[in-house]
Amino acid sequence: MRILVTGSTGQLGSTLVKQLKGSDYKVKITSRRKPEGLGHFEWVYSDLSSGEGLEVAVKDVDVIIHAATSPIKNSKMVEVLAFKEFLGKMKHIKHFIYPSIVGIDEIPFKYYKHKYEAEELLNNCSIHHTIVRATQFHNFVENLFISKPLFKRYIVPGNFKFQSVDVSEFASHLIGLVEKDPQGRADDFGGPDIMTLKEMVELKIKKNKESNKVLSISFPGKLYKSISEGKNTNSFRKNGKISFGEYLSNKIE
Repeated sequence: MRILVTGSTGQLGSTLVKQLKGSDYKVKITSRRKPEGLGHFEWVYSDLSSGEGLEVAVKDVDVIIHAATSPIKNSKMVEVLAFKEFLGKMKHIKHFIYPSIVGIDEIPFKYYKHKYEAEELLNNCSIHHTIVRATQFHNFVENLFISKPLFKRYIVPGNFKFQSVDVSEFASHLIGLVEKDPQGRADDFGGPDIMTLKEMVELKIKKNKESNKVLSISFPGKLYKSISEGKNTNSFRKNGKISFGEYLSNKIE
């Protein structure tokens, strides 16, 4: 079985590569930037936006785990337009594994809209695939919302709900799908706890023994409402074992 991991320098991609180093699979990785510590893995340069290198990347590959993504820059091009062209190059692929995000069909955010369009492209093509939606990663939530206090305060949309999950657990879950039959839309993969952002930052303050306070603010609009209602969570799919608190403790250690 030969596996291709796209986006091999990103957070999920690099975690997948790290875990696959101990496997018996033949692994090829692709990205625009050559990662360090390749070991015996084959690296191929590719650029989704231009299409350069993609045919070489998918050649002689059985399974693709598509970790390449672009949430901030050129998301329409990378997630939809270039992705459609990419799908046209993989008629021989036995299993295409697509990591996605819980709630993308209910949260009015541009990047999520593009991820959902990509899911629809997959569902409407003949490629055997599995789509797995995950909740947000622990470090994503921390880095985006509670990385640094301002004037001794963390200023946060405190009612936001998250079910954050450890990226290593989701990567392991994706690798576990390689030997399974394509499932189309698979069950979501979520973290062990659903917490408000205010609760998460209070936990960080406690864990780090900080003197900082929390200032919780509200915003108008559908985006704020949807995340406050937990549209990005799935209470029936608490698969992860590593809690946000444990993630913070591991950072301290």
